[in-house]
Formats: sequence, C-alpha cells, structure tokens
Amino acid sequence: MLALLVKARDLGEPVDYLIRATHNRSLPDGQKLFAQIEASASLGEIHFTLPKREGTKPRAVCQSVHVKRVNLKDEKGKSLQSTCVTVKERDAPLGTKPIVWRLLTNRSIKTLEEAVELIEWYRARWEIELFFDVLKNGCRVEALQLAHQVRLERALALFMIIAWRVARLMRLGRTCPDLDAELFFEPIEWKVAFAMLKKPVPQHPPTLNQVIRAIAMLGGFLGRKSDGEPGSKTLWTGLQRLFDGVLAIEGAQFVGLI
Repeated sequence: MLALLVKARDLGEPVDYLIRATHNRSLPDGQKLFAQIEASASLGEIHFTLPKREGTKPRAVCQSVHVKRVNLKDEKGKSLQSTCVTVKERDAPLGTKPIVWRLLTNRSIKTLEEAVELIEWYRARWEIELFFDVLKNGCRVEALQLAHQVRLERALALFMIIAWRVARLMRLGRTCPDLDAELFFEPIEWKVAFAMLKKPVPQHPPTLNQVIRAIAMLGGFLGRKSDGEPGSKTLWTGLQRLFDGVLAIEGAQFVGLI
C-alpha cells in the first residue's frame, strides 16, 4: 500500500485515492497513526443501517468522524502527506465488535460533508467487489489468452458491460423486486426462461424478481426458502443458458420450424 502512495506522490497526485489503512504506522515524531487521529476532535457523526449478513440482523450504526492531515514515513528517509479519516462506532450493541474504518486519501478534508463523501465511496466497496467477482469468475477474463494489448482492451470493454449488467440485475432483483421485468428483458427472454424450466409461462409480464429467480434456477439456484436470493454465479450461468435458448428459438423461427 505504501508503495502506491509513494508512486502517487512522485507522479504529482494525478488522481484521488482512498485506501483502507491496516497498519498502525509510526509517524516522524514517534507517535502512532491511529492514536493520533482518534485523539483529534470529531467533525461530527454519521448514521446508517448496517445490512443483514449471514448470522446477523440489520442494525442502526452511529459513527464519530475524525480527520487529520499527517506525514507518513516512506521508508526512504523522506515523508509524504496523507489525510487519515477514521470513523469509529459509538454505543455498539453489547457483545458486538464496534465498526471502525481507517482510510487514507490524498484529498484535503475540512468539513464533515467532504469526509462523508469519501466514507460513502468506501461503503460502496462491496458493489465494486461484486463487479470484479463477476468479471473474474463469470466472464473469466483471466483465462483470455490474447497476445495483443488492443485485443485485450476490446475484450475487457465488452466483458465489463456484461459484468455490470449481471451485478445490476442481481442488486435490483433484491432492492426493487416488483419492477416490471420488461424494463430489463425482451418478452421472448422471460418467456423462454419459464419455458426452459417447464413452468407455465405468465400471461402478463412478471416482476423482475420472478424473472431473476427463474433465470438463476437455470444456473443451479434451488429457490428454497432457506436459500435467500440468487447470487452472481447462478445468475451468470443462468443467463448463458437463457441466451442459448433464445438463440435456438429464434433460429427455429427463422428456418420455419416453429
């Protein structure tokens, strides 16, 4: 991580960065990073609801926000400037480990609003990880054996769109389950999904969640009460099977078989 910060400094800070600090580094004056930040005055508080996770229920979280500009050692006898943003949970439930995030950025922060913007960036990390999980394990971009950079860039541009669509469908299927499925799928797509499962095809456009679950079942999702909602892997696999089915139907229509 430190090498990245040094590189950004040497390049003149061409972009903004936000990195979670995992090491309690020593500062040039001998103090420790984490203790010095937490001893600074709080800019204010943030409130949000922590989503449900396996074995835990959703709960309200209140965190105090501390910000300070610090000098870090670069291990080459020099130092570099960075802003440390620390958010620490207050009044965590008994028996629960308080949520603490320590973030380093090259931005200068003077107000709570500026700090909150970066905290929201960090809270979006699960969506980013989901996107790259689909890109890596669904699209299998690491298996591409393209010898030329231009070809690799073109392939990545295509697969990034696919990964974005899979991640978006999965999220909307959970957060906006009652949306009309035809906002995202052609009629032939959702009809083929039900037909491939040998289920009655709805007479009217179903909801997005109904279609998402049907497609995921094509990819191995069992749909039991204890299974929750489909994940990216079953949705990705189901979409592949669905598109093969749609192509088969369209091909049969083209040659007059149906």
